[in-house]
Amino acid sequence: VQLQASGGGPVQSGGSLRLSCVASGRPSTRFGVGWFRQAPGKDREYVAAISGSGKTIDYSDVVKGRFTISRDSDGNTVFLGMHDLKSEDTAIYYCAVDLQPLGIRTDPTAYHIWGQGTQVTVSS
Repeated sequence: VQLQASGGGPVQSGGSLRLSCVASGRPSTRFGVGWFRQAPGKDREYVAAISGSGKTIDYSDVVKGRFTISRDSDGNTVFLGMHDLKSEDTAIYYCAVDLQPLGIRTDPTAYHIWGQGTQVTVSS
């Protein structure tokens, strides 16, 4: 499985973006996908995750109510809708696949395959 993240860019505070994570190589429907982000000088931070079936979703407290994770019907694309963006949301956003069917996991070390990241820059 290979992952391609896209959709980042510059946006003003209060604005919205939608990130996409496309999986190729073999169907990802069975695999959970997580979004993480990393700001300069900081550790990689958990943002949100969705189970392989799409029935279980989780968000970090800092984005809950502003971000929405979803996946398309064939399961190969996972979206992260981001609304009411703040300057502290500025980071490189990564998607990752968890190959173990153990439910939602927030620890980045639990994920096995990572995309290359897409930069989100929120200006105030």
